[in-house]
Amino acid sequence: MGFLMRVIINGVAIWLATVLLSGLQIVGADSTGQKIGIIALIALIFGLVNAIVKPLVKLLSLPLYILTLGLFTLVVNALMLMLTAWITGHTDWGLRIDTFGTAVLGALIISIVSFVLSVALPGGRKR
Repeated sequence: MGFLMRVIINGVAIWLATVLLSGLQIVGADSTGQKIGIIALIALIFGLVNAIVKPLVKLLSLPLYILTLGLFTLVVNALMLMLTAWITGHTDWGLRIDTFGTAVLGALIISIVSFVLSVALPGGRKR
């Protein structure tokens, strides 16, 4: 699956997470067009963070993955979401997260929605 398709899927997942969680917000959008553009930029940054930073974090935290039987994945995904919010927090637009608990729930929603969309779309994950 191409990087652009992953960005679109992540954008939909991030948007759904912001709809479901009150502590997760998209800021800086006055109109629907601006909101779509901001979500696309957030999804792009999130995709880059997941492609560049996440493999290193996974390697360094491998003992915790083994110790928790993979549940540490939720913490790492929440940290990647918080890193994305921190990066976009230096602008007037972006993603804002209230607490770490909200980040964990947001990461869980984003992971589930991304997986479902990846499987459902043609050319997605192999079944």
